Amino acid sequence: MTSRRKRNLILLAKWACYFLILLIAATLQSLPGFLSIFGVRPLFILPVCLAVAIYEGEYPGALLAVAGGFLWDWTASRVGGLMALGLMAICFAAAVVVELYLRVNTVNFILVNAACCLLVTGMDFLFYYLMPGYSGAMERYLTTVLPMVIYTAVLSPLAMMAVRRVAGHFVPEQ
Repeated sequence: MTSRRKRNLILLAKWACYFLILLIAATLQSLPGFLSIFGVRPLFILPVCLAVAIYEGEYPGALLAVAGGFLWDWTASRVGGLMALGLMAICFAAAVVVELYLRVNTVNFILVNAACCLLVTGMDFLFYYLMPGYSGAMERYLTTVLPMVIYTAVLSPLAMMAVRRVAGHFVPEQ
């Protein structure tokens, strides 16, 4: 097998593994009652997209984030595209910030994940609860959205470990 073909197969296998992790995350996120504590469930798609963006770079991470956003929209029965655009922008920005200013470690990943989760859930809250004018919106934000951000941040190292393992396993030979 030629070197170019082998390198292409390695890249294909790596991205197939990333997409499989993303599908597993989407499945876990859409399971009713899975890991629910007092009615609050963590997000799984966002940490996977962020981890791929941090380990693979801003452009490949943004593309996987688009796929993750469409999966999220589809599994949540929402209008397709809002989460795709939001995740793309947030994963791109997070990858740039980590590359320029932070080291890749677990604590930084948890903090970046919490900040990005706060942005994504804040955007979702703004468009689906606050703008339509639902009563009790701030109570929902304080009792559901903020605990979800913390819960997601606590579980986010699992996504980081899975993506790091795939990234380390499929290192192309030089």
